[in-house]
Amino acid sequence: MKLEEFSSFVQELLKETGRIIISHYSDQNLQIESKEDATPVTRADREVEAYLRKIIEKTYPHHGIVGEEYGSMSENAEYVWLLDPIDGTHSFVTKVPLFGTVLCLKKRGVPLLGAIHQPIMNLLMIGDDNQTTLNDRLVKVRTTEEMGRSTILTSDDLNAQRRFGKDNWENLVNKAALYRTWGDCFGYLSLASGNADVMIDPIVNPWDFHAMIPIIRGAGGMITDHKGNDALKGNSVIASNHKLHPLIIDHLAG
Repeated sequence: MKLEEFSSFVQELLKETGRIIISHYSDQNLQIESKEDATPVTRADREVEAYLRKIIEKTYPHHGIVGEEYGSMSENAEYVWLLDPIDGTHSFVTKVPLFGTVLCLKKRGVPLLGAIHQPIMNLLMIGDDNQTTLNDRLVKVRTTEEMGRSTILTSDDLNAQRRFGKDNWENLVNKAALYRTWGDCFGYLSLASGNADVMIDPIVNPWDFHAMIPIIRGAGGMITDHKGNDALKGNSVIASNHKLHPLIIDHLAG
């Protein structure tokens, strides 16, 4: 599948999922459940993933699907979709509009295309390894070279301290010009669109970040695990430009 076909398909797909999400976002009586890992899940998460699966299965019946809420189907197919219906459910249930729907299309295990849709802010980012767009406009990562001028984002400060060591983490973020927990998919969108310099996820699942690999690379950035290795083989993410990335890795290694 080429970028043009993917872009056209997901734009139509995400129009409807955006409507589903917005209808639940305005519901003051939205029921929140806890999954086995204690993370929240809502009716919106399940409805969005069910819709995504239905349309993908109908349009591409030979493709596999792996989703956060409903598991795997034909996960060894040549093409496999990874679905995160609401990335940032904590933000969603507390009415913070930084959450979004994340889609990734993989070919033979390699992320080919990625999409981030943030319906409240009406933002759609789509990328492959060659280019990334935000609402159809080409975007690039910033060219910041100095830590003291950087903006660092993360999804989880507490788990970052646990994973990288409290001292290593504090030494890193204290060197930044700005440090914020504007994480989940919004952090990657901010990085790829040139509004931040570093995005760090201490712990991730495949559906959280595989879409970010072609998106960040398409915007001219670099994305690995926290040791600088292939992100696909790890469960942490460091994403930045090519100048700052090695500095981040060194700081986290102590």
